[in-house]
Amino acid sequence: RALSARGSMHEGVLSTKMGLRGIPAASEEIMVFREISLAKLTGCPVHIAHVSSAGSVELIRRAKEEGIPVTAETAPHYFSLDHSALTGYNTNAKVNPPLRTPGDVEAIKEGLKDGTIDAIATDHAPHSILEKAVEFDQAAPGMIGLQTALPLTLDLVREGVLEIWDAVAKLSSNPAKILAVEGGGISEGDVADIVVVDPEIDYLFDEGMILSKSKNSPFLGRRLKGKAEITIVGGRVVWRACNKD
Repeated sequence: RALSARGSMHEGVLSTKMGLRGIPAASEEIMVFREISLAKLTGCPVHIAHVSSAGSVELIRRAKEEGIPVTAETAPHYFSLDHSALTGYNTNAKVNPPLRTPGDVEAIKEGLKDGTIDAIATDHAPHSILEKAVEFDQAAPGMIGLQTALPLTLDLVREGVLEIWDAVAKLSSNPAKILAVEGGGISEGDVADIVVVDPEIDYLFDEGMILSKSKNSPFLGRRLKGKAEITIVGGRVVWRACNKD
């Protein structure tokens, strides 16, 4: 905790240039090592959330190779952005753990590709403008992620990092397995919780598109590709895109 106390971004040359207290990758990796060690000692499964560093990925990979019961997830911003997104003191890109280096981004992608990282979570964290339009070190960490998780994950498919069904599994069936709940599959007799996706629709992501009351996304102004068109819950259509954009 002391390593990350009062930190605002990844510790490195950029944090020094920006005059901000940094959060070293070691602050995350020490805790990951602790949880893995406890899982090894007790045999109790452990799930590691918000994996952001190369060191954490390697610790989890080695633990799985040893047969330690560990699962892990990351969020789209950790494989889509690095700490340079904070240049200009963009508080919408302030998250915890922080965005890290390009090398860490590549390690996250490799961890997703080889199965070290089991799932992708949105880490959806809405904040009001009052919490974000302040001095960087005072701003609340977190970004909205529900609407951007799908297109950013589909970018991994287009890059060849994941096959389409691997991407689908990391967003649906794998989380269900980790939590030991029903869902995430499409088979006869399953509850019809389904999302219909258009993977090719291309659009500019702006505030007018955001369905959340909060607008704190670092992806504003970015062209995205892929969108949920229909959401079905329990066999009932609960949302349909109007495609006005």
